[in-house]
Amino acid sequence: MKSILSLLALSAVQARAGTILWNGFFNSSFTSATFDQWSWSNQIQPWQWYIHGSGATSEYLGVSSSFKNPADTTDAQGVRTTIDGTAFWNGQTMERTEIIPQTAANLGTGHLYYHFSLSTSATNAPNPGFEHQIAFFESHFTELKFGTTDPLLRWDIGGVSQWTTTSPPTPGTTLPTTSISPAVLSVSGSPPAPRLSPKSSPNSRSPSTNSADWHIGVLRLPNGGTNAAAEDWFWSGIFVEQAPITTSVAGPLAGSNPSGSGSSVPTTTPTTTPTTTTTPTTTTAPTTSPAGPTQTQWGQCGGTGFT
Repeated sequence: MKSILSLLALSAVQARAGTILWNGFFNSSFTSATFDQWSWSNQIQPWQWYIHGSGATSEYLGVSSSFKNPADTTDAQGVRTTIDGTAFWNGQTMERTEIIPQTAANLGTGHLYYHFSLSTSATNAPNPGFEHQIAFFESHFTELKFGTTDPLLRWDIGGVSQWTTTSPPTPGTTLPTTSISPAVLSVSGSPPAPRLSPKSSPNSRSPSTNSADWHIGVLRLPNGGTNAAAEDWFWSGIFVEQAPITTSVAGPLAGSNPSGSGSSVPTTTPTTTPTTTTTPTTTTAPTTSPAGPTQTQWGQCGGTGFT
């Protein structure tokens, strides 16, 4: 079975109580074909889908209940992102498969947490000989990295590692990532357990997002070589909430396993916050993020009109 790495990220300041601002939950009706319903002329929530290779969507994305963190009972399914020797976008030399939130919500102001679970498998396992940039923002102010120098999975701020873990992580391990305020970043996690807890001290950094630049997926650099073998990365429990934090790995709507064709949750939905929640230190410095999504068409990472 896949090993599980549950990741949570981003915080900014001055919270309202536990509100889901955006979610990318995969209900029982969601399939890889659902991603194809999105286009620049039909920007439907919850996912943008355009950073990928020339193959069919099902080559790069798969949706199945076997792909999710088994402890997550909010999601009915998880998503598989795959990179391979065809996953070159817009003539670039990097292998890329990435989905991005499609939302009108402001995901850059307030004390926010960006959550996700990430796992890998022995089948189509990631190649540590290449640098991987994972779950990154456009500015790369914070991201996960894997490969090149060692087999560790790293959480970086500004290109400097703040926390590491073996990769793939051990089965059932739950290790969330960043809590980010306008001036403070920290990482949270847990051993195999149902709840998240802090794993790093706060770190000074000014985060920035335009609410349309959080890349769920993997960008793999060539590092002077090529290897066409497929790599699979599995994701679930993807949502952004306003503080306080949901520490249960079951998710903010535990036991719901959404059904139907939609996947959005009302933004007024409060999260369930256990009494054991530890809220990272934050600051009241103003955020530098704009009020909402402003990403231009093909504006991500040098895009110039790839179809």
